[in-house]
Amino acid sequence: MIRLEATPFESLSQFFLLLSENISVFVCLSVLYYRLCCLVGNMLEWCLPKDMDLEGVEFKAIASGSHRVTTDFIYFRKGSYFGLACFANMAVESTVERGARMKSVGILSPSYTLLYRYMSFLEHQVRLQLQSPGHYSPLEAFYEDKRALLPPGGDAVVTACPANAWGAAINHSMHPEMKITHPAGCMSQFIRFFGEQIMVLWKLALLRRRILIFSPPPVGVVCYRVYCCCCLANISIPGVGVAVPEFRPFFYVNVADISALENELSYVACTTEKIFEEKKDLYDVYVDNQNVKTYRDGLKPLLRLSTADREKYRKLTEQRQMLLYSQEENGDCVSSEEDLFILFFLEQNNRIFQTLSEVAGSTDPTVTQESVRAMGLDPHGDRLFLLHLLEIYGYDTLLVSEQLCCS
Repeated sequence: MIRLEATPFESLSQFFLLLSENISVFVCLSVLYYRLCCLVGNMLEWCLPKDMDLEGVEFKAIASGSHRVTTDFIYFRKGSYFGLACFANMAVESTVERGARMKSVGILSPSYTLLYRYMSFLEHQVRLQLQSPGHYSPLEAFYEDKRALLPPGGDAVVTACPANAWGAAINHSMHPEMKITHPAGCMSQFIRFFGEQIMVLWKLALLRRRILIFSPPPVGVVCYRVYCCCCLANISIPGVGVAVPEFRPFFYVNVADISALENELSYVACTTEKIFEEKKDLYDVYVDNQNVKTYRDGLKPLLRLSTADREKYRKLTEQRQMLLYSQEENGDCVSSEEDLFILFFLEQNNRIFQTLSEVAGSTDPTVTQESVRAMGLDPHGDRLFLLHLLEIYGYDTLLVSEQLCCS
């Protein structure tokens, strides 16, 4: 733990404060210059509780390249915990600070589903920290009000979303929490940004591939794309997918996360560091703007849209337009685009695995053109996707009709 209260360079500090619902609080330096102006790098300055292991979090709190933006927010992972940081950049008349003061205020929690509740608090606090560096009393009061014991060890398994939450989604009981977690509109923005390409991302997510999304700052909206990708891969049929790798959201990552990503079998993350594109062993799929690409020969055919993909996307956009019309004409405030998006892919995934389970339990366990169509897939265009799916989810005892390769 680095304490800088006594340093004569405290005015040079760019503070980061980390809080959590099960509260941990800290302040770190983003950049510190010594008298000779040598760059030291990101440094942790202050935290509560003081024994919290926050090694490396100073590199996650402020995204690389953030000096180019005025405000931003960042979701990230620290071990088994999730963090949210709000960043702000303020011009100052100071040659020592090189004309800019940059700070980030954030929270850390075992789950990301409640982090957004404190977004406005963090945004307010980072503005206060810009104006009054080192004034921690509101943060200390917040810590005392919210504090609870963090789970010991920090080695709990982190998943995209608990299975019971997705079961509850069918009855819309999860809607209030999801609305708090991510502001209304993030999924509709996801659809508009990727268009039909979301069907490609859906397949890759369901296959539990390692997906890395690149974008220059601001990175907040890109973190929402990570979240939306996770929503593509959920299944609520009991027992399905328990033996496959979890599709784990890492949110923002940088070069300090390389060793962690090397050991991951399945994840989705975002980065502002272009060097990751060269680290081809770290990912299966690289997303640059709307360009989805892979260097894996076995996955390249999956980047092409099938007839069924285009039909599903047409249905999704049609349902979305009907919902928007209902909201405008009837004042429907119960349903949301977020519900629609989540349930659309949840039901599609359930449809696939329900059909596969029925085929596996039949006297003739052969996947035919009819059963593929019953899954909502294209017997010809989705054949490779289906073969990958059967292998990954343990349906390798099923036979595949030869008609699928020539339909």
